[in-house]
Amino acid sequence: MRTADPSNLDAAALAADYAEDLVLGTIRDVHGAIAGRIHGINDRLNGGGPTVSHRLHDGIARCVYGGISVGLKAGARGLTHVGRTGVGGRLEDTPHGRFLTSAVNGLIGDRLTEQAHPFAFDLAVRVGNRDVVLDRAGLAEAFPDAGEEVVVFVHGLCENEAFWDREARPRREEREPAASYGERLRAEDGWTPVFLRVNTGLPVAENGVALAALLERLVECWPTGVRRLALVGHSMGGLILRAACAVTTDRDMPWTDLVTDVVCLGTPHLGAPLERVVNRGVAAMGRLPEAAPFGRILEYRSVGILDLRHGLARDVQNLPRARYRLVAATLSRSSGSVSAASLGDMLVPYASALGRPRRGEEMFPGAETLHIRGGHFDLLNHDEVYAALAGWLRDRTDPPTREEAPA
Repeated sequence: MRTADPSNLDAAALAADYAEDLVLGTIRDVHGAIAGRIHGINDRLNGGGPTVSHRLHDGIARCVYGGISVGLKAGARGLTHVGRTGVGGRLEDTPHGRFLTSAVNGLIGDRLTEQAHPFAFDLAVRVGNRDVVLDRAGLAEAFPDAGEEVVVFVHGLCENEAFWDREARPRREEREPAASYGERLRAEDGWTPVFLRVNTGLPVAENGVALAALLERLVECWPTGVRRLALVGHSMGGLILRAACAVTTDRDMPWTDLVTDVVCLGTPHLGAPLERVVNRGVAAMGRLPEAAPFGRILEYRSVGILDLRHGLARDVQNLPRARYRLVAATLSRSSGSVSAASLGDMLVPYASALGRPRRGEEMFPGAETLHIRGGHFDLLNHDEVYAALAGWLRDRTDPPTREEAPA
């Protein structure tokens, strides 16, 4: 298991690396495109070949940009070397540092993983801001009050496990202490919450395979044995859960047979329009030399972000014995408004969160749904959502068997 343990110096080194590659490179290429267009006109007016001023300009530009590039690369290498000696505070030791690590991995986590960069981390169960060792001793130490009913929480893009602790709506107006869904389910219904941290820059399918392996190990080594497993995902987390549930296994008793409930909060089952807009913008910028370098910045987004364009493939199967619950938020009061269909909760349209395409069959026929008024991140801790979640999980009737489940 690779655990991120980057320092402040590693963060500075990474910033210098990308400043050289993206910021400096973009400025250089935009400058070159604009200057090339202007000098090209002047060259044609003076016989067609590059003029003295054109050659002089290009030579100076290469020297200036080259010098800055060398300085940034050298600075990044120096900071990385010093950081590996243990100098500098650990980002994992502060909330802001952990937020930075998760956000950066969401943006470029696939590249960081390929480079074995200190910023990259693997999927893990988290307790006390640390990874839990997935063996019997490690789980028994991390969950001394483990029960037989386990609810697993998977966050969304650029988030981490601490995002579930955000102040609840509408409780924030009452100035009461915040409590996450997991804490409330533990206190009120005896569920044992398990929070994961995911490198959301990796492909959704890859995270799904990793999650399936983690849940299999979790069930195998759980201190009391698992009788019932519920899965809750926010945004991209819901896609990762569904991808994990589709991973086949040869075991006689796969962990998926223990799953009774899959709850998706603001999950873009049909894709997120913002990613599609960005993709079209990159294509449009590429047609204009002066704008193409800015498109290169947007192209640096991770595969995980790209996977949000259309959501999971339509042939990804749902668990036949699990109950699916879908929660969608809209900025408008009505789920039938124009803004609900286009903006939805600001990031995910209403129909996408419920898996209801304009044409074709619903992705979750018969699923229970909830609509709330609010934004995308309000779904992480909202009193109405919690009330529905608690009610759904209190239903301890057995899910339908494979023969009884709807086709």
